[in-house]
Amino acid sequence: MQLSETQNKIFAILFAAGEPLDAGRLGEAIGLTPEEIHTYSAGISAWLEEGELPLELRRLDGSYQLCTRSLYAGEIRRALELRRNTPLTPAALEVLAIIAYNQPVTRGFVEQVRGVDSSSVVTSLVEKGLVEEAGRLELPGKPIAYRTTAVFLRCFGLGSLEELPDVTGEEEGPPEEDDQLTLTPPPSPPAG
Repeated sequence: MQLSETQNKIFAILFAAGEPLDAGRLGEAIGLTPEEIHTYSAGISAWLEEGELPLELRRLDGSYQLCTRSLYAGEIRRALELRRNTPLTPAALEVLAIIAYNQPVTRGFVEQVRGVDSSSVVTSLVEKGLVEEAGRLELPGKPIAYRTTAVFLRCFGLGSLEELPDVTGEEEGPPEEDDQLTLTPPPSPPAG
């Protein structure tokens, strides 16, 4: 099996990007719809699998990223002399779960659920790229709300948040009107 010219373009863009790229943005670059990107990407994934290449194409909640297979993580780490990431502490995992299942949430919400100060843990998760600012709530003081990132999905092997395990044991209905949050989007980064 050989890739088509369109698949080669998608492959080249994802290789150069080095991070997840939204299917819509990818499609705009080469004149395709997101649905066409999904179709072509399935062929790229099959090509990588059949050719037993050390790469894989991961779909992350509507975005795509070209990654090396985890089988080669040790060799890559040694070659790049990366220090081994320290595992997440139980507190970090707890905060991450609270954010993942309730997002977008404020640090105050996390602290209310945990009953302890969580500012350093939230900061650590932001530094690791597992959570990010999701905007500010329209409340006094305009507190920052946080949500998980594509890095979170990739690290936990999830395609989307819908794949999170059910922790309640029952289906929940839509949130009550009072439970819905109004967010102000985060500021755009300066052009540079």
